[in-house]
Amino acid sequence: MLPGPTIAARAFRVLMRPPSGVGSTVRPGLGHTQRMCAAERDDGMTAARIAALLGAFRPGDQALGASELARRTGVPKSSVHRLTGHLVTHGLLERDGTAVRLGLRLFEIGQLAGRERGLVDAARPYLADLREATRNTVHLAVLEGTEVVYLDIVRGPDAPALPSRIGGRFPAHATAVGKAILAHSPASVLDTVLAAGLTRVGPRTITAPGLLRRQLTRIRDEGVAYEREESGVGVTCAASPVLDATGRARAAISISGWSNRVRVERVSPAVRTAALALSRALP
Repeated sequence: MLPGPTIAARAFRVLMRPPSGVGSTVRPGLGHTQRMCAAERDDGMTAARIAALLGAFRPGDQALGASELARRTGVPKSSVHRLTGHLVTHGLLERDGTAVRLGLRLFEIGQLAGRERGLVDAARPYLADLREATRNTVHLAVLEGTEVVYLDIVRGPDAPALPSRIGGRFPAHATAVGKAILAHSPASVLDTVLAAGLTRVGPRTITAPGLLRRQLTRIRDEGVAYEREESGVGVTCAASPVLDATGRARAAISISGWSNRVRVERVSPAVRTAALALSRALP
C-alpha cells in the first residue's frame, strides 16, 4: 500500500462522486444507516469497475475501444464511456482516436508502489551474476495469494524466449519459484492454495494435493525446487527461496529454459548459492 492519500486514491474518490445535479447518494425514504450502506455499495461497484477497466489491458495491447472494454470486463458500454472519460481527465488513461490506452500517470503511480522495490534493487546484482554464469534466463518472483508475480527477469544471451514477463502471474503450484516459496511458508498459505484447486497448466502439472505436499517436504529439506513441464510444454526450471530472518520465504530465484537445453540439476547449486547470498544481504 502507498503511504498517505495518493493521487490515484483522490482520483478514485472524485470518480465515485455523482456528477453535480445528476442523481444522489441520498435516497428518499432511506434512513441514515441505509443511505450509508447504499453509498458504500455504489462506491464499491464504481471502484470495481474502474479496476476492471484498467486491468482489461493485456501485454501487447496498444489501445482498446469501448466495445472491447465492455466485452472484456462485462461493464455496460454506457458506463465504459462515462468512466473512461473520467480516467482520461485524471491521466490514468489517454485518448487514441476513438479508443483509449493506459496513461503515463499509471506508470508514475506504479513506480511509487515500492513494497518490493528494495528487494528488486538488492537482487539485481545476484540475478545478473547468475545469468552470466549460466547464460540462462533468471527470474525473481514473490507469492501473492495463490499465484507468483514476477518482479524481475534477466534473460540469458543464449536462452530462448519464454512466456514469462515482469508483472506477469502464474499459479504457484505449477512453477519452481512458487513451490520454493510454498515450501517455506506457513501451513495456512499452502491450505489457501489447495483450497483454490490445483489447476492443470502444463502437461505435468501437479494436481494431487498429497503429491504436492510430499514435493514441498523434499524442497524444504534440499532448498531447491524443480519444475519439469509443469507450467508449459518443454519448460524446465530450478528455483531456491529467498528467506527472511525467521526462515520464511520472501521471494524465490529461478533459472529457466527449455528442457532439451538446460540440465536443471547442474545449475541448481548456482541458484541455491545466489538465493542464500541474497537472503543474507537483505535487512
